[in-house]
Amino acid sequence: MVRPRAFGFHAEAAASNAFARPPAGAGVAARAMAEFDMLVETLDRSGVEVILLHERDGPERPDAVFPNNWVSFHADGTLVLYPMATERRRQELDTEALMPLLKQHGYLVRQTVDLTPHVIAGRYLEGTGSLVFDRPRQRAFASRSVRTDPAVVAEFDRALGYSTLLFDAVDRSGQPIYHTNVLLSVGSEFAILCSEVVPEKQRNELFESLERTVVEVSYDQMQQFACNGIELRGRGGTPLLAMSAAALSSLAPPQIRSLERFAELVASPIPTIEEVGGGSVRCMIADVHLPRREPG
Repeated sequence: MVRPRAFGFHAEAAASNAFARPPAGAGVAARAMAEFDMLVETLDRSGVEVILLHERDGPERPDAVFPNNWVSFHADGTLVLYPMATERRRQELDTEALMPLLKQHGYLVRQTVDLTPHVIAGRYLEGTGSLVFDRPRQRAFASRSVRTDPAVVAEFDRALGYSTLLFDAVDRSGQPIYHTNVLLSVGSEFAILCSEVVPEKQRNELFESLERTVVEVSYDQMQQFACNGIELRGRGGTPLLAMSAAALSSLAPPQIRSLERFAELVASPIPTIEEVGGGSVRCMIADVHLPRREPG
């Protein structure tokens, strides 16, 4: 997770992100930092190991709290860097600080797959915002948008041996939903999906490809980031589903009971980050699946 130094509204990014809105009051950066710290504390209390990367000095990077868009980590020791759709977001990449931090925590990086040169041709793929992984099956799911280019998805698949299902998803105004992870979350035994944003002719293939229990949510629940959760591991390997307080409160009791069959629900309030940044808890976490270094 990246502790933000200068969180704020990013107008260029918001042009393709209907979830982001300009702040109504002052003190946005301070409120976002307090929300961030509370989420870290909540995860830590739940037994989740949180590795903190502090946003470096320099130009303001209003979306730095969302590192999952520029990097992903894989069990074979691969680290992937992604091409992001705006110049200010590309400035978030900080491998100079990231690599020693990973080493300090005992993780091994065997190779780096760098997809960032695609920006030269105007092709983008924003990490686990664009790609929702089914890691055990080496599958991924991606909804097409200006931030999710099929050509970059194809290169990702070739480099990591993945097979990605591409589909469409639009909001009620007919605009593509900016990131897949606001309409779909995939856990080890469950998925959370807002199927109504997917064209009817594509839904069956999506449901069949998920191959797990699907908890469906409504459009209004999606707008409260009900799909933007992430399965993590707590003490003793206990599965946890981390989400925002808004996402959890949007769920109906039967939906909560369905999810609690598979994971403990852990929530923290991040209203400023959600409203101004247009992302939620899953967007704030770049989950580390790298192998550990041998001791000695």
